[in-house]
Amino acid sequence: MTNKTFRIGICMAGAVSAGAYTAGVMDYIMEALSEWEKRKGQPNVPSHKVVIPIMGGASAGGMTSLLTASTINNEIKPVPLPNKSNLLDEHPENKLYHSWVDLTEKDMFLKMLDPSDISSGNVVSLLNSNFIDDIAVKMIQSDIKKWKAAPPFFEMPVKIFTTLSNLNGFNYNTDFNGGIRKEKYNMAVHNDYACFELFDENTQTPQTLGWMPLNFKTGDFIKTARDAAMATGAFPVGLKSRILERDSSYVNAIPWLKDIFQNSPVTENPLKTLNVDGGMINNEPFEKVRYLLDEITIEQRDSEYKTLNKDEKQEFLNEINSLYKNFENTVLMIDPFPSLDKTEDFNYSQNLTNIISETFSAMTAQMRAKPINYRSAMEQEDASQFIISPSRKREDIDGTFKDFFGEKAIACGTMGGFGGFLNKEFRIHDYFLGKYNCEMFLRKYFTIPEDALLANPIFSEGYSGVDKSKYAVVGADGKRSYPIIPIFKPEAAPDTFPIPTFSCGGNWPKVSENFINGYEKPVKNRAEKIILNIVKLSSATLFLLKVGSFAILNKIIWKKVASSIKNSLYKSNLISNYSPNREETY
Repeated sequence: MTNKTFRIGICMAGAVSAGAYTAGVMDYIMEALSEWEKRKGQPNVPSHKVVIPIMGGASAGGMTSLLTASTINNEIKPVPLPNKSNLLDEHPENKLYHSWVDLTEKDMFLKMLDPSDISSGNVVSLLNSNFIDDIAVKMIQSDIKKWKAAPPFFEMPVKIFTTLSNLNGFNYNTDFNGGIRKEKYNMAVHNDYACFELFDENTQTPQTLGWMPLNFKTGDFIKTARDAAMATGAFPVGLKSRILERDSSYVNAIPWLKDIFQNSPVTENPLKTLNVDGGMINNEPFEKVRYLLDEITIEQRDSEYKTLNKDEKQEFLNEINSLYKNFENTVLMIDPFPSLDKTEDFNYSQNLTNIISETFSAMTAQMRAKPINYRSAMEQEDASQFIISPSRKREDIDGTFKDFFGEKAIACGTMGGFGGFLNKEFRIHDYFLGKYNCEMFLRKYFTIPEDALLANPIFSEGYSGVDKSKYAVVGADGKRSYPIIPIFKPEAAPDTFPIPTFSCGGNWPKVSENFINGYEKPVKNRAEKIILNIVKLSSATLFLLKVGSFAILNKIIWKKVASSIKNSLYKSNLISNYSPNREETY
């Protein structure tokens, strides 16, 4: 094989406000690839080619996939580490930072409590989510005046997809023998996908069936992309559901639903669907990214592949995907909330509130399970999939410093992922942690072992004539490996951590209890408006409710909300001078 191209399919998991972490990771990946591209051709610089042909995700990950696509033909400038004096400055020169960290306000929670989205008899969500429309319109576009050619590390046309939880569903049926006659067994699926192919004026590849041709220069399918971004991020109940319209010809050819549409095609045109968070059904769609990478492998190795039987074909792909000496591509998943082993004991309480919580947890886990990947997931040293997730050392609530991972390592992980909307400093922390974690991942973990490098044509040729000692990573076992994406800037000194200093004086952001108490009136106002507009009441009943029990009800609601927020912050040491066992007075 003379092909020197290695492909990375990027999967971005759902994250709610922790999309700030995902954005930081993506920002650093593009920064690293850009720097390498500038140095290619110089002495001792690896020459193999790494490209991104696929970006897909759920919820915040799907939104970030489309945001990243909109940056490809514009310059995106790295955001330098801020100091305390310019900590809260906005950075419109970096769309990923501006979209996920700056958002539309410093105090996003106050904006989300604004009751202006509620009208008589019409409550669309617990929180005001109109700001998402503002961001989508402003950010999912390109500046035509500053248009530039796509960087060579994006393989055009890039495939971009978002998962959707389609409440309409797609109906289909199958025949069951019922004795005298055949009975139709009617079913519906609600997992859906918005699939795009990113084109520009230099893209010559013909359009792929089922993929909407997105073009930020001509404006083709931009509105659909914005609607899809908002639909995949429509967190159920908390944020507004979204309507998406698509031409049925694209829907009927969605690669992962073709079997359903073969006998029951969509006939409504345009197809209108009502959607909630794409992560509800498939929050980590890495198997879809793998499917698309395999499609590339099959196309490039058609002469070998077509001679094999069904079992041999799967084994052929497994051999290429899983072994470092053979692999030509991999799935890179960015997941701020990776599924970790449960360390807390299971709650066996039969209390209704606990049963509701555990039922939803079990349903969600089962819906996201991917039986087809059990085998590959069990493989040790599997080269077909990598993951970047949060990791850092921070102070615990007992005052000791410990290593934290996943949602415990990020500030936006609190409040079920909504914590980043509470305070901009939380989003700033997670963005820069994403950049730092990505740098460490590319330096030390996204590597190929030395023996495999010599056997793999892509990397043996790419590192040919290069002083490999400059890039070698020595493991605990003394064995060497080499970066797939080389990093050229000097590594930070040991025990240094490139995270800003926050207003609390440390590199882990915190808010005060009084800061949370300041939301009492906005929470009560929104709760009142929601209740009064969900339930239709007569004027007399409404009057009696307002002068009588409503004040008590609102007080109970605020107490529950405040206690929930403070306890969640406390568990992650994000609130100062607060004890959850103290008797609260409101």
